[in-house]
Amino acid sequence: MCFCTAYDVFTRRALTLLVAGCAVRTAKFVAKKQWVIAGSDDMYIRVFNYNTMKKVKAWEAHSDYIRCFAVHPAQSFFLSSSDDMSIKLWDWDKNFQNVMTFEGHTHYVMMVAFNPKDTNTFATASLDRTIKVWGLNSPTPYFTLEGHEKGVNSVDYMMDGDKPYLVSGADDRTVKVWDYQNKTCVATLEGHTANVCCACFHPELPFIVSGSEDGTVRIWNANTWRAEKTLNYSMDRVWCLGNLRGTHSVAVGYDEGAILIKFGREEPAFSMDSTGKAIWAKHNEILTVSMKSAVVDANTADGERLAVSVKELGTTEVYPRVLRHSPNGRFVVVVGEGEYTIYTALAWRNKSFGAGVDFVWEPSGGYAVRDTAGRIRIFHNFAETKSVKVDFSVDSLFGGHLLGVKSAKFLNFYSWSDFRLVRRIEATPKAVYWSDNGELLCIAGDAAFYVLRYDAALAAAALARGDVTDDGVEEAFSVLHEVSERVRAGQWVGDCFVYTNSQNRLCYCVGGNVVTIAHLERHMYLLGYIPKDNRVYLVDKSFAVVSFRLHLSVINYQMAVLRDNMELAKQLLPQIPQDQLPRIAQFLESRGLLVLSMEITTEPEHKFELALQLEDLAIAQRMAEVLGQDHKWKQLGELAIAKCNFELAEQCMQRSGDCAGLLLLYTSMGDADGMVKLAALAREKGENNVAFACLLQLGRVDDCLKLLCDTGRVSEAAFLARTYAPSRVSAIVKQWRTELSAVNQKAAEALADPLEYANLFPDLTWALKAEELQRKAREKGGALPARAYARLDQSFMTRNLVDELKKAAPSAEAADTNDPTLIALLSLLPVAAAQQEAPEEEKKAQQVQVQVQVQEQVEVHVQEQEQEQEQEQEPPQEPAEPPGEAPVSEEEEETAEPADQQ
Repeated sequence: MCFCTAYDVFTRRALTLLVAGCAVRTAKFVAKKQWVIAGSDDMYIRVFNYNTMKKVKAWEAHSDYIRCFAVHPAQSFFLSSSDDMSIKLWDWDKNFQNVMTFEGHTHYVMMVAFNPKDTNTFATASLDRTIKVWGLNSPTPYFTLEGHEKGVNSVDYMMDGDKPYLVSGADDRTVKVWDYQNKTCVATLEGHTANVCCACFHPELPFIVSGSEDGTVRIWNANTWRAEKTLNYSMDRVWCLGNLRGTHSVAVGYDEGAILIKFGREEPAFSMDSTGKAIWAKHNEILTVSMKSAVVDANTADGERLAVSVKELGTTEVYPRVLRHSPNGRFVVVVGEGEYTIYTALAWRNKSFGAGVDFVWEPSGGYAVRDTAGRIRIFHNFAETKSVKVDFSVDSLFGGHLLGVKSAKFLNFYSWSDFRLVRRIEATPKAVYWSDNGELLCIAGDAAFYVLRYDAALAAAALARGDVTDDGVEEAFSVLHEVSERVRAGQWVGDCFVYTNSQNRLCYCVGGNVVTIAHLERHMYLLGYIPKDNRVYLVDKSFAVVSFRLHLSVINYQMAVLRDNMELAKQLLPQIPQDQLPRIAQFLESRGLLVLSMEITTEPEHKFELALQLEDLAIAQRMAEVLGQDHKWKQLGELAIAKCNFELAEQCMQRSGDCAGLLLLYTSMGDADGMVKLAALAREKGENNVAFACLLQLGRVDDCLKLLCDTGRVSEAAFLARTYAPSRVSAIVKQWRTELSAVNQKAAEALADPLEYANLFPDLTWALKAEELQRKAREKGGALPARAYARLDQSFMTRNLVDELKKAAPSAEAADTNDPTLIALLSLLPVAAAQQEAPEEEKKAQQVQVQVQVQEQVEVHVQEQEQEQEQEQEPPQEPAEPPGEAPVSEEEEETAEPADQQ
């Protein structure tokens, strides 16, 4: 079986489609339809959806092997070429109908390609040694290009530029460049030692890439036709090449696999001076635009694409790798292909040129050049003043107030005037950015950047004294800040460093504090900052210009704060726009100036957070009322509790609907009325657990039982009633039986009703009496407040009311529920209330009286029990057995453990 495999160059993932049982020679994407078109040696064309992996269509297209496809960039067409010497045009909007067949070649048609500048024409390469150019409206070729001595394997058009070129590769081991307007061969590129299977123009760079059966990939200069580089990855023969427009990448297919090659950096060449005049390179063309032409005002949204007027400034003889304005903006240097050329910025006239692979400007207008031999040449007024060959391999140069020379292990800073070593730093940065005054610099590395301060006076004095070590003047630089971010591009605005990072964020760093200006949707490159507009300008690969506000007054205010000059900061504050005050407030918060930050901020949420940090309950309450958010009230309530402001805490919890917090507050304060209201609120909000806790704390057992039954928890209600309300057990058990019978009839029949099977509920009569006595005690005395807890005997936690009642009454039938003594016995409240309200002597008298009454009742009860033991009594008749239960013997009944009693 043969497959077609597609690779995602960004995620490194592969997608494999099973195509046919024979060789697959070609495949193409149709991006707008999300298709892959594949041609195989069974002469069939198959179309697949690469998202669903489903086959869209398959049909027999040619009478011999299918060699190549070309998809029309705009219309619903694609071309196929075959060993049957024909080219066919297919229309997928017409169910893949064969619209036209083109014939004219006398051998296999190896490749077909549309002309990107005139999509109604296309070219074909054939083993008949010719290249033919066709039109979609004619089955015969317009003209034929002849010149190869053997069969032609590939053909491709130049995508950009004004040159009407196409390139071909053939079995004669040559690559030829053709002018299809003049119908002539422009250049023949020789160097391969075997058949050239593929050749193409790079869509972004001035290169021609060719692949051969000799196993090499060769890179040719598309301007000079010189061989630039030969690549050999030892993967046997090269069969095909592919490129992705908008990138510098090229895919190469070998006998033993495929690789992806990336040429250089994909950052576009551009520059902007301090007045807002920007230039950029589009291949060899230089375009210019002035930011003054862009309509930028207070209503311009951040990140909005600006409508700018682009004009053609001129051309360059080399492909620009670097474009860079001089510090005064009068000149622009173009670096590329091992050469540099200095042009005037306005008229684009050639001022100076020379050989060099690296070029940097000095702030006063001089510059330094590194040539291919590693020699550094320094110029002033366009005249060479110094030429130096250092004793290490130079990787790159960095301009600024000192000349930076980077090696593989360190970075040296030299003075421009006499090239003396000022300082060696053990770092290999990607870029170095100097501030305008030369006091600050940023060293940008792979994972972080460092802000350093340079003391020029100290360094000059040390150099004058000769106080220099092998590492230069150690005190010349001091590290101020380290920020763990990777800088893509940066620029100093005063003492503020503005940059874009690897996470596609536009930020600035002031005093080590990083502030994010915007999150970018795509890779953007920093053009520069214009103080008059208070805006940072950025550009993308397609040279779309956007801007973001960065007020200079904001930066000046922050610098004043960092220097502890609060008087100056106070004077600058009125100059800051209102919409920038929240940013200032966040900066002040980061510096620990919370009070000042709270005064300045205009955002209620930020003011609320600051008030919480400062524990200012009044301001926090006002901001919570403005915001009207439940979680804000909850935060404020927590702070109010911490500050013992229970009235505000209660209000906050009520506003936020925090039932759990109110439960804690009311139980701690002993607020019975609040508990009643909370029970109703919790029931309404569906927080039944809180409602149940409130009712249980209040001793409202009947309401607890009703709540459980209403919420479908009848079984739990039955057990609760067995403990706290025995009189309700029978009714609840009946309800439980009814609900359970719908699920399990046998289990429902096993439930015992106390009224029917009293023998299964020991001391039930005593429990009923105790329940009635306690109910009356509660009606008489009310709920027991939490403050009475400390005055109660701690043994009340383990009291057994049934046992106490048995000691106080001779029998359950003899216990009078209206007896004040028994009511007092089973109540905690009267004793506690007496302890709280009566004078100390009255409290003691009441306690003694209650104790005497209880002792008398206990003595009477003991005498009656002794008399009963002397008399012989017949055993009582046992009641009927409950359904589904075994009978209970006398011994089991006597030894059975009593159930939980109230």
